[in-house]
Amino acid sequence: MEKQKLKELIVQHTNFALQKTNLYQREISNIEGLILKKEIIVITGVRRCGKSSLMRIFIQNLFMKTSTQKENFLYINFEDERFVNFSHEDFEVLYETYLELNNPQGKQFLFFDEIQNIEHWSRWINRLYEFENVKIFITGSNATLLSGEIATSITGRNIPVQLYPFSFREFLGIKGISISSDAFYNRDQRVLIKKNLTEYIESGGFPESGINNDSSILQYYFQDILLRDIITRYQIRNTKEIKELALYLSSNISNLCSYRKLSSMISVKSLNTVKNYLDHLENAFLFFRMGMFDYSLKKQMNNPYKMYCVDTALARSVSFNFSQDLGRIYENIVFIELLRNGYEVYYWKSKQNYEVDFLIRQGRDIIDIIQVSLIISNAKTKEREIRSILEASKTFNLKKAKIITEDYASEHTENGVHIDFIPLWQWLISDH
Repeated sequence: MEKQKLKELIVQHTNFALQKTNLYQREISNIEGLILKKEIIVITGVRRCGKSSLMRIFIQNLFMKTSTQKENFLYINFEDERFVNFSHEDFEVLYETYLELNNPQGKQFLFFDEIQNIEHWSRWINRLYEFENVKIFITGSNATLLSGEIATSITGRNIPVQLYPFSFREFLGIKGISISSDAFYNRDQRVLIKKNLTEYIESGGFPESGINNDSSILQYYFQDILLRDIITRYQIRNTKEIKELALYLSSNISNLCSYRKLSSMISVKSLNTVKNYLDHLENAFLFFRMGMFDYSLKKQMNNPYKMYCVDTALARSVSFNFSQDLGRIYENIVFIELLRNGYEVYYWKSKQNYEVDFLIRQGRDIIDIIQVSLIISNAKTKEREIRSILEASKTFNLKKAKIITEDYASEHTENGVHIDFIPLWQWLISDH
């Protein structure tokens, strides 16, 4: 690319990133610590979940906490169509142009948005990291491309930050609702929080739809992710198959699936093709698979898995027959919240077919059991959920568990196992 064009892009992009605007804070732990570390910060997540805004939050923190001058910042978003002819050979020209233009003194802070759009980016990033006085932040919307590049060049030199659409606590924050210490016991606060949970389910956690209470944009997001992050990137010729698969999964979140069942649903003969499609959907952070826990890896792989969407409102926006099954919606919300908190999760089923929705694993141990049951007032339902909890507790030698409900709060102890019944709204705003 011509230097003059690069200068224009450097000035325009960086000035945009440096604008003083009110950004909604994300629940990312130790932002200041991440800034101070030498390692490259790699921010990943589904398209439109706020990765660029998180970069700008990092920039604002640098301005507030340090005496860094604006000349020491470079921000480039490679989604800009003016970079369509940019190649890995232009990276060094870009950096030289920035140095000539700004003449930065001391450490430079370099921010590169959607860098996976440029092939062989990691070699250049690695060289900057090794030989220049820089702190580097990058974002990407595709797990495979990023992980592949990282594995070959910057292993051990990066700190991953996984970003999701707004959590419910973040959603309350953008509405200006603060959570007091007595929220669980204050009727007015409870009513307000529960009202906003309904809005959260309707509009979802993507910043634009959540802030404006408008889910109409989500259909566009869904199609954009499919086209740009999956169909185009993986050069998929039979677009009908993967579109049908994505729509089917959107209509069946939290349900058990198998490769064979999915291949039948979308009339694909090859199970390997279905597996590849699911890999692509997961690499774009659109859907996630959760397997059944078993100490035998082979048995884990042979059992059906559950599918969840990164955002329930996103799934509902494109589904043809998405029923108002709040139980499945609640389960999906709980799953994403567990991922957001960094947990490794599985479902589990006993030989007697007693099933629990989530086992949380830490290392080799199962450390917690979580069941999601919307309506627990029915005696048979409550008995079934407790029996499943007790079976899992006995198997994994645990003395506590949780059942997440719509609005039922209580405690129950049986066979030495303490079970907390917690409404979803309360669980979502608690530390867990």
